[in-house]
Amino acid sequence: MNFSQRTRGIVRAFAIVLSLAVPAAMAITAADARVGGGSSSGSRGSKTYSAPPSTTTAPNAAQPMNRTFSQPGAPAAAGAAAGAAKGGFFSRPGMGMMMGGLAAGFLGAGLFGMLSGGGLAGGLGGLASIIGLVLQIGLILIVVKLAMSWWQRRHTPANAYANNTGPAAGSAPPQTGGGFGSGMGFGLGSSTPAPLEIGPSDYEAFERLLGDVQAAWSNEDVAKLHTLATPEMVSYFTKDLEQNKANNDINKTSDVKLLQGDLAEAWREGQTDYASVAMRFSLVDKTLERGTNRLISGSDTPIEATEVWTFARQSGGHWELSAIQQTN
Repeated sequence: MNFSQRTRGIVRAFAIVLSLAVPAAMAITAADARVGGGSSSGSRGSKTYSAPPSTTTAPNAAQPMNRTFSQPGAPAAAGAAAGAAKGGFFSRPGMGMMMGGLAAGFLGAGLFGMLSGGGLAGGLGGLASIIGLVLQIGLILIVVKLAMSWWQRRHTPANAYANNTGPAAGSAPPQTGGGFGSGMGFGLGSSTPAPLEIGPSDYEAFERLLGDVQAAWSNEDVAKLHTLATPEMVSYFTKDLEQNKANNDINKTSDVKLLQGDLAEAWREGQTDYASVAMRFSLVDKTLERGTNRLISGSDTPIEATEVWTFARQSGGHWELSAIQQTN
């Protein structure tokens, strides 16, 4: 009797879990069908491996890139170059020579012991000498640490003052506020200063690209996508479309409507402008069997999605889609 009740309890619990998991799996499948495949792809210049600031539209952090041409070493190399320009303790004149001399001294002592037939620790008087050597090394490390602390205390005030010189020349004033009163369309989003000023015409371009990219994706128009997105993004779209063809599927998106949008950040790198925008939009997302148009997933009921799209443009050029990131 107890066994039967326990079995029924397990079956009931399993049924509940299954009832919750199946709709979630269906939702994930539907979301993965739209342009971008529900993943995070593309490049954001030197900020590719940095999450865009959260906004009212996308308060949760954007997911890191699953697919990108950018190399992690590029931003790190820039940071290392900046550190070298400021100067570290071991890069100061004389410090490298001092540490090199200490290392050479220890190495010389070890080699002398080996040549004398006593091994690396030979000539040091056995265990007591080894302990003495360890204590000497520890004392030297303490002296080096104190010297580093003294050097940092001496130079930190000047560096801190240099880093607080106010906004960069030509930067836009801080932007504050949320979306429009109706909650529709683009708002200013983040309160952080934007080194690159984004105006109404730019927001119109972003909203237009949202619809045009979805339409070109739905029509499998790769030539059109080349005029709307960077070559990197087009390569991902092409690969995804080829996978759909291999699966005998075709993804159809329609009725794309921007519900709310915020500027997360905008900046300039050389001759390239970047703008990362959080967008909440609705669309009809369906996957059909190629040739028969039999519905495989999705429906005619619009669904909502929130993504961070990054746009890029060359000096004097037009905006192109450079990255799509999902939000958590």
